[in-house]
Amino acid sequence: MYNFRKNGTVFCSVFGVSRLGKDFHLRHFRWLLLFVVTVLPAAGCLRSHSAAPEAGAADSSTPHPAIVFMTDFGAANDAVAICKAVILSIAPDARIMDITHQVTPYSIEEGARFLHDVTPYYPAGTIFLVVVDPGVGTTRKAIVVKSKKGQFFVLPDNGLITPVIDRDGLDSAREITNTDWMIQAPISSTFHGRDIFSPVAAHLAAGGDFSLAGPPISQLVRLNPKTAVITDQGISGDVIGLDDPFGSLITDIPGDEFKKLAYRFGDKVPLLIDKKPVTLPYVKTFMDVPVGDALLYVDSRGRVGIAVNQGNYSKQFNVTPPGTMYIPRKGLPFKTK
Repeated sequence: MYNFRKNGTVFCSVFGVSRLGKDFHLRHFRWLLLFVVTVLPAAGCLRSHSAAPEAGAADSSTPHPAIVFMTDFGAANDAVAICKAVILSIAPDARIMDITHQVTPYSIEEGARFLHDVTPYYPAGTIFLVVVDPGVGTTRKAIVVKSKKGQFFVLPDNGLITPVIDRDGLDSAREITNTDWMIQAPISSTFHGRDIFSPVAAHLAAGGDFSLAGPPISQLVRLNPKTAVITDQGISGDVIGLDDPFGSLITDIPGDEFKKLAYRFGDKVPLLIDKKPVTLPYVKTFMDVPVGDALLYVDSRGRVGIAVNQGNYSKQFNVTPPGTMYIPRKGLPFKTK
């Protein structure tokens, strides 16, 4: 490419110049060579990377929708790991997030409550994979539900989705019948989390058309949990769960309804827990009472809760769900038996 002569004359074919002159010295040529070897290729590299992608090319900067996973499988076996492996075998770039795998076994009501409480924090397009399925292998349907918020739910048709749909609305639902979207092996009668639900969630995350899951269905199984009963005398409700690992009692009594009973922060609230009389201070937060003392508060989900500051109410007072609770209107007496 470059030719030198003893008198310093240079021939540079790369620039289309046959001669640069007798006074072009070697030191000048070294600077030119450095420019050609380093600067020009770098500029070409920049042009290459800044160019628009080819038509039809995937935009790698756009992540797949997340798969948000919840089960009652627990952590003592390999079921959750197997389901995640099935997902990744179909959608290697899938983002899998966990709600919990410690739902009380077979408790559709608890799973539905967790699902209802967590979904508002995820965007449209999120895929919720939920396997709390005591009816696995029976005639209950496997379904995909799309809410009016634009979220997808892959789960058994056993009422898990009821509270979410009551709040967000139902866009459409489909029964899962497409065998191409299931595991490509014999379907077990006891592990549809692996064989049906996980593969379907993976196909959706990989961009599969929701309508390919199977035929539309218009009627879903409804969950009909008990709700608090509000009267002029007070509120009757239920202890529906524990805020573990803290052992605080979760109730179905809405905080807004409790506040209508006229109690104010600092008041002593008489109540019945499992028909046993208890009096607790109504406070804003745990440290409003001494460490080890019990309290009544409105929790972060807007429900009445019972706790012990830096303790475990359930263990300390031997209260576990399901249970009952009654709170009278302020100033009104109530029977303790």
